[in-house]
Amino acid sequence: MADKTSFTKDEWTLLLKSPMIAGMAITAAEPSGLWGLLKESFAGGAALSTAATDSNANGLVKAVVADFSTSEGRSAARDGLQAEFAGSKPPEMKTKSIDSLRQVSALLGAKAPGDAAAFKDWLRQISQSTAEASSEGGSLFGGGVQVSDAEKATLAEISSALGV
Repeated sequence: MADKTSFTKDEWTLLLKSPMIAGMAITAAEPSGLWGLLKESFAGGAALSTAATDSNANGLVKAVVADFSTSEGRSAARDGLQAEFAGSKPPEMKTKSIDSLRQVSALLGAKAPGDAAAFKDWLRQISQSTAEASSEGGSLFGGGVQVSDAEKATLAEISSALGV
């Protein structure tokens, strides 16, 4: 099983950012206002919490979640996200997110092939949960669709980037 010592500092930071990037790609595909943004953000946080307590979770997933739970890990992820996405508008954020997930996929294939499938599936699940967290095109009181066409297209791009 791969862990933090299997990666360089920059590679590990990429893995730390990846759960947030998986959600950001969806959010950027179809920004849905404050409530939608909050719901979609909570979906990503819930995925981290679930992985932390899941005894069947992949070891590399658990290592990333454990490091993210430290102030050092959160700072590394936050600083990395700020550097990568500062000043970006939603379409550019989506493109950068997909590119980053492609890099994660290649990194996992090269340095953690035994963990790659489970980790990539976890990221795909985060993006799916994010897409389903908030209805699109409705109002505060309902309506709209659960997953918009733009989000469906982005899910397909994420799957392709991750090779799942």
